[in-house]
Amino acid sequence: MSLDPVVAQEAIAAASLPTLVMCLAQVTGDRYWLTDRFRATRDTNLFADESGGLPDDVQAEVRSATMKLLVELDLGQREVPTDFNFDDFPSMMTVCLGEEVPPEYTRMLGEEMQLLDRNVHWQTSVAPLAAGDFRVLIIGAGFSGLCAAIKLDGLGIAWELLEKNADLGGTWFENSYPDAGVDTPNHFYSYSFAPNTRWTGYFSKRDEIWGYARDVASRYHLTERIEFSTEVRSLDWEEDNQRWRISSNDRSGAERIRYAHVVISAVGQLNRPKIPAIPGLDTFPGDVFHTASWRHDVPLTNRSVAVVGTGASAMQLLPKVAADAAHLTVFQRSPQWVRPAPDYHRTVDPEMIWLLENVPFYANWYRFGLLWRFGDGLLSSLRRDPDWPHPERAMNRRNDRHRVQMAEYIEHELEGRPDLVEKAMPHYPPYGKRILVDNHWFKTITRDNVQLTTSAVARVEGNCVIAADGTSHPADVIILATGFEAGKLLAPMHVVGANGQTLADVWGEDDPRAYLGITMPDFPNLFCMLGPGTGIAHGGSAIYQSECQIRYITDCLVQMLEAGIASIDVSRTVHDEYIDRFDAEHRELVWSHPGMRNWYRNDAGRVFGPMPWRLVDYWAMTHEADLSCYRTTSSVGR
Repeated sequence: MSLDPVVAQEAIAAASLPTLVMCLAQVTGDRYWLTDRFRATRDTNLFADESGGLPDDVQAEVRSATMKLLVELDLGQREVPTDFNFDDFPSMMTVCLGEEVPPEYTRMLGEEMQLLDRNVHWQTSVAPLAAGDFRVLIIGAGFSGLCAAIKLDGLGIAWELLEKNADLGGTWFENSYPDAGVDTPNHFYSYSFAPNTRWTGYFSKRDEIWGYARDVASRYHLTERIEFSTEVRSLDWEEDNQRWRISSNDRSGAERIRYAHVVISAVGQLNRPKIPAIPGLDTFPGDVFHTASWRHDVPLTNRSVAVVGTGASAMQLLPKVAADAAHLTVFQRSPQWVRPAPDYHRTVDPEMIWLLENVPFYANWYRFGLLWRFGDGLLSSLRRDPDWPHPERAMNRRNDRHRVQMAEYIEHELEGRPDLVEKAMPHYPPYGKRILVDNHWFKTITRDNVQLTTSAVARVEGNCVIAADGTSHPADVIILATGFEAGKLLAPMHVVGANGQTLADVWGEDDPRAYLGITMPDFPNLFCMLGPGTGIAHGGSAIYQSECQIRYITDCLVQMLEAGIASIDVSRTVHDEYIDRFDAEHRELVWSHPGMRNWYRNDAGRVFGPMPWRLVDYWAMTHEADLSCYRTTSSVGR
């Protein structure tokens, strides 16, 4: 790589020491680097201290050894290994994080690091001839749909991909409101098989995330094969032909009928804006729009703006809207717990990019640290401790520590404003609602032109928004930051299964259920990606979920084609037993806590949105498909 020692030294000086230790251990194979001397101090921050809490002399040793290693690699005196002793990985993970990591993470980590193959393969070297006539329809060209197309291409299985929008990207195409971006670090919010070492920030904004999706689609030659501006209207299962009849409309409204053996829904849970039924809203003389349908043609400068909702979208957009508006009124149904993230606005410096691109395995271990801190490392703090004496405020002692930390942050940010502290301080356990990352929200609500009201919107009269407490708030523009119809997955598609029953009838208004969040009884060969019960609420990445799900789906398809199976649908018993375990798990977790409302629960109180399992558990559940859990129908002639 023609090592520049000055550049290398500068980069190493800025590196994460625990990550460098892992690189040394993996490249050299020397277990010396796994001794307690190099074990990091456990750090509960979202982004750990880059020193790892290691003493100065140990840090110097690690940096010196890394530089020596890079010189040896540059001179050809050492090679990057391709074979690894995975038995060392539990120790490596523990040393890296400063806390015990169970051994079951080993294989999952190996796949995340691209050291183990995550793809499904044919049992024979040549794909079955039947694969040539087999057709899969993918609905949605967001990250899940693109992932599905890439993995089907790898198996030689033909697909069509229909996208209702004029371009790919799904939520990242649709949500273009000011400061829209990820609240999961983008070095983890990306495909494991298509890493990006050139992110400009640690929490990238919408244009960069959308650009990454477009780049991956171009790299895998997908873009020109997607049928854009085409919306699926109905899916009807034809039992006699063992296939789906699909009705869609193009941008002109013209209907087209097509057929597929398998349908993969990649529409996700958050794709239909939720418009609240506010009396008088339809007669408002000004501009009204939802954050997911941002009106870039509507000026906000020197105007009175009302924002309804205080969730993730509102937290991201508020500072920029407040900077433009003459007056901004924010209607808050309930306050949110917010985690400070010093790296939220930090840009990635050249040294970090150099490390990711030039130090073997640095990018892999850096990603692992994010996976743990933004994922499974948190889940145990969200479980109910029956002996905890303060269940109204926290789930357990550790959850209460989170509460104290975040409460202190709110008080610090709103110092001198006890009126706002009272309004902004939640009373339910942390993580009971989607946890948010501070985008200068608290500083924004202290502005002279911003008013935070904790009274719900009652109605709209003329150009005024009337709150439930009777106060009137004049507005030129109303922005609805009111979330999505999360309980109406696949809507407004009309889906009719094998017994003539519609999916809408099975799920009702807001109670979607699916085995592994992927398949439903009586709906053969229909698979969901990011389906019910697979959302990430304790941390993680939706893209990680998509990779797990498409592995499971492609495993089903390979087994079907190799065995001459025309259709599968999960047995009712298997489905219902899974849902029983799912519900029982959720009864012990924070999202069922009675102290708040959230979009994760339906009107009956059942949690349907987030996944209750650890990421590693879901990885194991979806790694191999067991067709004995399904009812199968053989192909004609078999």
